[in-house]
Amino acid sequence: MNDRRVILAQELHDGIAQDLVGLGFSIDSIIANSQDPQTKDALRVLRFTITELIEKVRLEIHQLRTASNLITETAATDYMYELLRAISEILRNVSEHSLASHLSIQISDNGIGGAESKEGNFGLIGIHERIARLNGDIHIDSNEQGTKIRIELPLER
Repeated sequence: MNDRRVILAQELHDGIAQDLVGLGFSIDSIIANSQDPQTKDALRVLRFTITELIEKVRLEIHQLRTASNLITETAATDYMYELLRAISEILRNVSEHSLASHLSIQISDNGIGGAESKEGNFGLIGIHERIARLNGDIHIDSNEQGTKIRIELPLER
């Protein structure tokens, strides 16, 4: 197993995950001792958020420890990180400098297609949900010549 991934998983477990668990226990204690119903309700919402964060960190730890093709995944992760940083800067520049009211993003590949929702897989569903939250539209055309994804977004002014 890739040592970098194991070390990162260990650090996440022994650091952030444990800190979140401790924070959750502290909030539980405050809830138990609080007399104000509004404060208790607000703290319960915060406690549920912390529980969700703990689950996300645990999932990341699991993924780090069980990845099958670690060298390829590490390279792909580095590649995607750099690409996302570049895209982020492009979007920031459009938002701040272009005076545009609309943005269109297109991604296409020459792969085998097959980009469709499948039972038990939530990647495409999550993408559609995220774009909908941005008041945008997404169009996916996927066939044996590849996949084209076009995202249309309004820009808030």
